[in-house]
Amino acid sequence: MPGLSSSRLKSMDFYRKIPRDLTEASLSGAGLSIVAALAMVFLFGMELSNYLAVNTSTSVIVDNSSDGEFLRIEFNISFPALSCEFAAVDVSDVLGTNRLNITKTVRKFSIDHDLRPTGAEFHSGSTMHLIKHDEYVGEHEGESSVTLNARNFDVFSKQFPILVVNFYAPWCYWSNRLVSGSLIALIFNRYDPETDGRIILAKVDCTEEGELCRRHHIQGYPSIRIFRKGSDLRDEHGHHEHESYYGDRDTDTLVQTMETLVAPIPALHHKLDNSTQSIKRPAPSTGGCRVEGYVRVKKVPGNLIISARSGSHSFDTSLMNMSHVVSHLSFGLKFAPKALVDAKRLMPYIGRSHDRLNGRAFVNQRDVGANVTIEHYLQVVKTEVVSRRGSRDHTIIEEYEYTAHSSLAESVDIPVAKFHFELSPMQVLITELPKSFSHFITNVCAIIGGIFTVAGILDSLLHNTIRLVKKVELGKNF
Repeated sequence: MPGLSSSRLKSMDFYRKIPRDLTEASLSGAGLSIVAALAMVFLFGMELSNYLAVNTSTSVIVDNSSDGEFLRIEFNISFPALSCEFAAVDVSDVLGTNRLNITKTVRKFSIDHDLRPTGAEFHSGSTMHLIKHDEYVGEHEGESSVTLNARNFDVFSKQFPILVVNFYAPWCYWSNRLVSGSLIALIFNRYDPETDGRIILAKVDCTEEGELCRRHHIQGYPSIRIFRKGSDLRDEHGHHEHESYYGDRDTDTLVQTMETLVAPIPALHHKLDNSTQSIKRPAPSTGGCRVEGYVRVKKVPGNLIISARSGSHSFDTSLMNMSHVVSHLSFGLKFAPKALVDAKRLMPYIGRSHDRLNGRAFVNQRDVGANVTIEHYLQVVKTEVVSRRGSRDHTIIEEYEYTAHSSLAESVDIPVAKFHFELSPMQVLITELPKSFSHFITNVCAIIGGIFTVAGILDSLLHNTIRLVKKVELGKNF
């Protein structure tokens, strides 16, 4: 019985063996076997690479964002010709939102002509609040207010311990409101330059002394600067160290400020004191500014605007230049460290347009005239990458990509740098498709079996052909 069952089991063998003595090896068979083995290895490698590669499917669907109704915009933009003293960031949208001079999430740094920061973060005084003035009655300054120009400015700054200079423009409404003959007379009588010598009031007409005003980075009128003897230092970049006055401009407040300035200095004795109050802050050291930070906006069409802004200064729009360099501009949150690892794996499919403006310069060469606004029109589309590995789908990356079109246009208002953004109601959904291991094993078996079978057929054909040729040569008939 055991022998019978064993013989029955052997009869089911699909792979019956031929005795080795009955087989014949050939050079053609050996060559074909080597080729077949190499083909198996090559195709196996291709199949393994395809199994390990990332396969995705792309679709466009209605935006179903889970990150709320607000969007974060991060920016780092350098303005070579805009002073940090007046640089302001505004946000508006089609729903009526209008946020002016955002400061909580925005930082400003004075920069040189090479766009390098010249010091710590710049903190300007408030230029947006209503500044108190005397009632304007049309009076003008008397002779006691010294008129400065490029030739005598340095002489007076070195002669008096305190030099208070009003940089103004005759056409400016706020400059005319600041003019007060009673203030000049009061300060002159109280602190006579010849008998007291501690302080002197002066003025500079920026329409006549344009180069002098540019040297001190004056961009808004009036600008009150306080120079202390020995503190107007200049390094290799031509920076100036002095103070800007941002307080009220009525006679009582100005007189009180002057008294505070001269109080520590004995008459006719040039003793210096560097105490400051909240209404006096260091003046900008350069004429350029780097504005960086972020703002949160609603997901509706809107504008991010950077411009010169003040509630108590006037600007000569024909002299303003809003040229800028975009170091960084992006929408949405930054990638988490774990997401960055996945991003490197998926980067061939995403991340090509999330920083389209980075590193680009937009310069007004003034060949289109004055009052030039530089506008950027941004169309923003959300891209989401979803993985189906595991029991349920999970989001790997969410990012916002955008296209940008820029132009220069003349404006009747103060020139600005405007970034108009418009979010698409659709989003791009990239789904990472999982691959079955059983499918991979099936393909490997098909490769091995297919090549082995095809190689066997070719070997049989080749062997029989060679035998036939030999028989013909020997003249054998069959």
